[in-house]
Amino acid sequence: MANNSGPSTPDTQDEASCPDKPAGSGEESRLPAKAHAPGRTRAGFVALIGAPNAGKSTLLNALVGEKVAIVTPKVQTTRMRLRGIAMHGNAQLIFVDTPGIFQPRKRLDRAMVRAAWAGAEEADEIVLVIDAARGLEDEEIRLILSGLEELGRPIIAALNKIDLVKKPILLEQARQLDDTGLFKRIFMISAATGDGLLDLKEYLAEALPEGPFLYPPDQITDVTNRVMAAEITREKIYLRLHQELPYEITVETENFEEQPNGHIVIHQVIHVARESQKKIVIGRGGRMLKAIGQAAREEMREIFGRPVHLFLFVKVSPRWQEDRRHYLMMGLDYVS
Repeated sequence: MANNSGPSTPDTQDEASCPDKPAGSGEESRLPAKAHAPGRTRAGFVALIGAPNAGKSTLLNALVGEKVAIVTPKVQTTRMRLRGIAMHGNAQLIFVDTPGIFQPRKRLDRAMVRAAWAGAEEADEIVLVIDAARGLEDEEIRLILSGLEELGRPIIAALNKIDLVKKPILLEQARQLDDTGLFKRIFMISAATGDGLLDLKEYLAEALPEGPFLYPPDQITDVTNRVMAAEITREKIYLRLHQELPYEITVETENFEEQPNGHIVIHQVIHVARESQKKIVIGRGGRMLKAIGQAAREEMREIFGRPVHLFLFVKVSPRWQEDRRHYLMMGLDYVS
């Protein structure tokens, strides 16, 4: 490990164990494979696009029924395209959670926005998720509507967070969206409460093309355990650090190893851009890093179903956002 690595978080042991969930090297996706159901089936990809913080990741988790994407109150939490898989009758819906679409400034921003539009172009169905509490006047919404017009495909709108908005306002927003001529259906939903999700799911299940399942029906994501572990730690960082600091950080899982006793040992590097940021992440006496590690370890234990030993190191990597390797790990194009 490099000399500028910070201290590791203290290791803890947990008693609960669930040996039927594979971990191995961390390259497996969660849940085992099984044969798909017989009969006529439908399967396809549904891209969830929208402005940052529209609730796409919360919606993905709600539609899948389990947490497959991290969620924080901060914008631009989602950096990569994540797939969550849900069954509805004899239909397999593969939801693609995309980074929020905004006016990019940095290389990483441009890569994220490109990934979002690529997810839309490759999907069988596109759902534009709109934060109804913020309305339709944001510059980001206008940017997205313009892009959708160029895409030239009828799509679905989902006015989200309807539990926070009065009905007359929702109806007016729906009317404005309908007037654009871009949408074949408009749904009013709340990813937080579940309102309207069944109607949306049923519509999408019927809209997907007929064909065999693309994943085993009990698989909920194609995200590997190594990536999931890194995302969990990054979520805990976002929840504890503020202002611009979280956006200057990335997490890399260097080692994900299952021990003979069923425990999982994970070593991760938290890359920061400057020495001053490293001090903040570690905290006085290592307390911040310890809190991040404890919260991440507890969630990993719940998700992986095994005791987890997590070791975190903080490394100053001034140009990590210019490193092609990090873009590859996030499944992003290295853009100019």
